[in-house]
Amino acid sequence: MFNLLYVLFVGLGISFLGTLPLGTLNVAAMQIANKENIKAGINFSLGVALVEVIYLRLSLKGVGWVIDHPRLFFYLGWVTVLLLVALSVFTFISALHKREKKNVLLNNKMNRFLLGATMSALNPVQIPFWFGWSTYLMTNRVLLPKSIEFNFFTIGGGIGTLCGLAVFVFGGTFVVQKLNANQKKVDIVIGCIFAVTAVIQAYKVIHYHPLH
Repeated sequence: MFNLLYVLFVGLGISFLGTLPLGTLNVAAMQIANKENIKAGINFSLGVALVEVIYLRLSLKGVGWVIDHPRLFFYLGWVTVLLLVALSVFTFISALHKREKKNVLLNNKMNRFLLGATMSALNPVQIPFWFGWSTYLMTNRVLLPKSIEFNFFTIGGGIGTLCGLAVFVFGGTFVVQKLNANQKKVDIVIGCIFAVTAVIQAYKVIHYHPLH
């Protein structure tokens, strides 16, 4: 049971940190909560989290299939290294350039839950994000290719997304202003996490033999 809870909190932590950098979805959640009400912001966040969970589960299913084919899993390990390096470089570049987030067009009567789900579905960057992290965690045997562990990891990811969005829904403009002022530091820290993870992943892949 401890292992399952550990996997859940790993998923929660990764998802929570991934939600903090300012982007379309978290800024939209903040705007909806401020201009309408907290309930609308929560409904929007639930829609976002639902799609996040679906994308996460699809990513795990894909990695679960690949892990049954050792040679493919070996090569996927290198793909993950490249993905993590790309994420790190992109994050460092973002830290060097001041980014202004434009207001999201929310002047419509669409149900806020459906709006969150739709906007999240149209932002499929979650798939390579979760595919990379899932491969890394499985390579290091933090996450085992078992349905029950996949389920707990997915639940953790969904909770992490909700917690991250809750920061914006309940913190509102104050949180966005603080994150904007310190976005460079946030990006640098996250970029370093990606870079260190890429190095660890490369080390693991080098010492992994596809015939074992």
